[in-house]
Amino acid sequence: MRLPTSKIVRRSLLLALPLGMLSVLWLWHGDPAPAFATEPVSRGDIEATVVAIGTLQPRESVEVGAQVSGQITRLHVAPGDQVEKGQLLAEIDASLHQATVEADRAALDGLRAQLEEQQAQLTLAQQQHQRQQRLVADQATREEDVQVAAANLKAAQARLKQLRAQIAESQARLKGNEAQLSYTRLYAPIAGTVLGVDVKQGQTLNATYQTPTVMRIADLSAMTAWTKVSEADIRQLRVGMPLYFTTLGGDGRRWHGSVRQVLPSPPVAASASGDASAAPQPVKAVQYTVLFDVNNDDGELMPQMTAQVTFISAAARDVLTVPLEALQMVEGKSGVFNARILDAKGRPADREIQVGARSRQRAEVLNGLHEHEQLITAELPDTRVTRFQW
Repeated sequence: MRLPTSKIVRRSLLLALPLGMLSVLWLWHGDPAPAFATEPVSRGDIEATVVAIGTLQPRESVEVGAQVSGQITRLHVAPGDQVEKGQLLAEIDASLHQATVEADRAALDGLRAQLEEQQAQLTLAQQQHQRQQRLVADQATREEDVQVAAANLKAAQARLKQLRAQIAESQARLKGNEAQLSYTRLYAPIAGTVLGVDVKQGQTLNATYQTPTVMRIADLSAMTAWTKVSEADIRQLRVGMPLYFTTLGGDGRRWHGSVRQVLPSPPVAASASGDASAAPQPVKAVQYTVLFDVNNDDGELMPQMTAQVTFISAAARDVLTVPLEALQMVEGKSGVFNARILDAKGRPADREIQVGARSRQRAEVLNGLHEHEQLITAELPDTRVTRFQW
């Protein structure tokens, strides 16, 4: 049975309509406009920083040592005590040194008595010599007596010089032994805090070959941070550069300061054997020492604390900023980068911009961009629909 022609036409149109709609959908979904992730150019603060780790040490500290041997008879301070400059800290047995000083004084008194006697002998020799000179003028004495008188005078003068030299030597010896005696009483060379006492009362010290340390004193009102900075960052630092640091367990408190000194040479490590045939040592990163001071009147900082230091090499406030990840460096042009923005019609456009201060994430825009412009930070993945095969 054959269908009427009108019905066949209607069925053909009904089948063609869905196919046309699918084609239109494929064309519409197959080539969408590119999509981008953007960020508006905005204002903010920029800090270019160098981060390093340092160790806090007292700005002024002294190791008090014993210059004489002997037994510690008294200790007048303990760790943590506050001491004033000139305060008595400890005493060492002084009996032997006291006896030596007394013997030197007695010997000096004996030499001075001999000096007085010799001065009398010199006076007598001078008188005898003068008398012989008068007699020889009158030809009333023998030549031998004149010569004896002259020799006696010279001998008396020489003896007098010898005694004076012995007295000077004895005085110097006495002065040295008195100094040794004074070393048996140890006084504070500076005002500060006793960090530690390395001896005990009753302990015997031997100062023959080296000076034993008795205690350590430091002024904790001012601290110095010894900071290690890598060779990659050291050229960015200069004297006077501002900085801040935090400490472990410091509840986020920041201490501020400035660079006092950049030591020109890295610390010298313990030298290895000089044998040329020894195995080569692995190459290590070179670190330089940077010093800065900080006030510690409140006593919150303690020796050997670790400081997490941030040096501020450049800073800009309330300036246009953009993320560094959206910029591409222009080769051969210092501080010049390429950026892409969306224009007023939503189309991408290239811009060449100049940047100033840079942190690790963002950069200051000096020119080339305006506030609120949309900076392209990334291109989103292609979302086109897969083409159907019929």
